[in-house]
Amino acid sequence: MTGSAGSQHWTAGDHILWRYRGNGSGDVHICRPVTVVEDSDELLAVWMAPGTECVKPVLANGTPVQHEPLATRYTAPRTTARSRWFGTGVLKLARPGEPWSVWLFWERGWRFKNWYVNLEEPRTRWSGGVDSEDHFLDITVRPDRSWDWLDEDEFAQAQQAGLMNAGKARRVRAAGRSAVEVIQAWGAPFSDGWEDWRPDPLWPVPELPTDWNRTPARTSA
Repeated sequence: MTGSAGSQHWTAGDHILWRYRGNGSGDVHICRPVTVVEDSDELLAVWMAPGTECVKPVLANGTPVQHEPLATRYTAPRTTARSRWFGTGVLKLARPGEPWSVWLFWERGWRFKNWYVNLEEPRTRWSGGVDSEDHFLDITVRPDRSWDWLDEDEFAQAQQAGLMNAGKARRVRAAGRSAVEVIQAWGAPFSDGWEDWRPDPLWPVPELPTDWNRTPARTSA
């Protein structure tokens, strides 16, 4: 991985890792190599290219997590597996300290599909990328600016499974309401024209390193 941490920033074209740690476990269970689009005091923007090799959680027998009934989805034994990102790429936008990131999706042929607000722990930077923790609850935002909550059933089940206590759940819901206020006001990044952005065609697809799950020294929030 290239780049730097602390008060410095990565350069457009650098390859870093965008990772999520398991709720309560601290172990990395999602890892996605991405290319830096922009990195400043106000915004980190990265591109996950089609076909990127990633790490995702699966059940211990290899079954995809989403195939497990909701009642046992967060208690059944898990492991991780390597897989390729299918479909079109994803542009991820995150402001320092904000408890969500905004992802942009396109259909084939670059027809813009939607924004996706992923509620999560504010990202921690380290030399090779950023780490976070997913908070289950999400928001979809359509091109006509209408929006809906997503995964409220998973959010509720995660609480029942003990992955999130009542206080944290209230903070996550409050973060979601704050994101909705930004959507309704059509603030950044929704108003910034990112749906017209395109990746540099010369960018190679980042590789997944063998030490993707290493524990780094955290350097900044």
